[in-house]
Amino acid sequence: MKLTLEQEFQLRVYQQQLMKLNPIQTQKHLIEVLKHMMLKDNFIKYLLRKAT
Repeated sequence: MKLTLEQEFQLRVYQQQLMKLNPIQTQKHLIEVLKHMMLKDNFIKYLLRKAT
C-alpha cells in the first residue's frame, strides 16, 4: 500500500517535528505511538470479531 499525497505531507511535517526533540523525548514519543498503534490493532480485531 502507498500513502496518499496528504499522508506523505503529514509524515514530513511529523518528521520535522521529531527532529527537534532530544533522544529521550523521541523515545518516549515512540513508545506512545506504538501503544496507540497496538490499541488501534486491538480495536480493528474487535470490530472484525464482532462483524462475524
